[in-house]
Amino acid sequence: MNPIAHDLNQIIKKGNPHLMEMLSDVGKHLFFPKGILSQSAEAKEKAHKLNATIGIATEKGETMHFPSVMDSICSIRPDASLTYAPSFGIPTLRKAWQDALFIKNPSLEGKYISLPVVTCGITHAINMFSDMWLDPDDVVILPDMMWGNYNMIINVKKGATISRYAFLAEHGGFNLKAFEEKVKTEAKDRDKLAVLLNFPNNPTGYSVTVEEGKHIVEILAGVAELGTNVIAVTDDSYFGLFYEEQTLKESLFADLSATHPRLLSIKLDGATKENFVWGLRLGFITYGCVIEGDPVPVYDALERKTAGSVRGSISNASHLGQTIVLKSMQSKNYEKEKEEKFNILKNRAIRVKDVLSNPKYKDAWDVYPFNSGYFMCIRLKSVNSEKLRRHLLETYGVGLISLGEKDLRIAFSCLEESDIPELFDIILQGVEDLNPDIS
Repeated sequence: MNPIAHDLNQIIKKGNPHLMEMLSDVGKHLFFPKGILSQSAEAKEKAHKLNATIGIATEKGETMHFPSVMDSICSIRPDASLTYAPSFGIPTLRKAWQDALFIKNPSLEGKYISLPVVTCGITHAINMFSDMWLDPDDVVILPDMMWGNYNMIINVKKGATISRYAFLAEHGGFNLKAFEEKVKTEAKDRDKLAVLLNFPNNPTGYSVTVEEGKHIVEILAGVAELGTNVIAVTDDSYFGLFYEEQTLKESLFADLSATHPRLLSIKLDGATKENFVWGLRLGFITYGCVIEGDPVPVYDALERKTAGSVRGSISNASHLGQTIVLKSMQSKNYEKEKEEKFNILKNRAIRVKDVLSNPKYKDAWDVYPFNSGYFMCIRLKSVNSEKLRRHLLETYGVGLISLGEKDLRIAFSCLEESDIPELFDIILQGVEDLNPDIS
């Protein structure tokens, strides 16, 4: 083991020995290297005459660039857009995102969390979580209705097992009973358990209520109290897009952090969807846990291991993307802009609910509960979802996503409010085309 990794492990073990039990074998060996990186950092600070350490090209005291490239970037200088960013992320952006977490999640008040480490989108953040905390024989608990890429990252690439539970209860809310049974069953014979919580959920667009969130925290804390190490990961890709009063408006990360020494809370989020900059590929990974003594060295060690994983995969996320997001967050119009886009999406969700309340659709499908995010799902009663998807695409030029045998996912996020009634009428027509008996 590299001596730097060994030293980081000792810091983590001193602050909370259960964290060492949770780290994967790769995680235990991860570290942020010194060598060229640290020497370049020292030279940047002290080499006032000549600096021949940087792995970029310069010209006349500036970052070398094509004018044709800078013409497209305009207001951002080459040294804030074309150069390498730190593997941890731009420090000012990390601090700005951490500050925003406390504002968006009041339950974090009085708690210590890590500085977020910047990732190349939340997909990359999930990969970093898997590298740091999962071994091939580990289990990750996920719902039956989940984003398909979890399987590729966690099962196919990492070799961990995904154990599923029924996401929605018969009454339409989060299936607390199935969740609790699954968690307790998997914890019986395991010293370590990972649970991935995705709210707003993709594909259903459902987020838990305040009461449901409270029970989830109690269930996971109870299992930790009985002696199982629990890694609770919140995939908050669509955070903030909550459209109903009773919906929990905070991330479960806030209540899970500092709950029990055997419970590690990991928040995966990003500007990707929160700030509507999908192609900039900008995510964050943040840690919250119980630490004995000063939490700063322990979080610093976790951040260094995570940055080492970033360094060993993509080196760093886009400097240009980070600068654009930071400038946007610092803009005086930032909150106003967010509120404006939120209201557009909320109005679309309300319109979908209003349209689907029409009884003319009741023989064709049932509507899964939704209250947040980008998506909603319907469950077809008489036709195959893939067959209907193809029929709608080829006959009417309408594109939807089929899931399993009976489910269709509709992204109302990319529908104008005025187009929503027509969409569902076309879907109904497609069902009647394939099954004339319901017309």
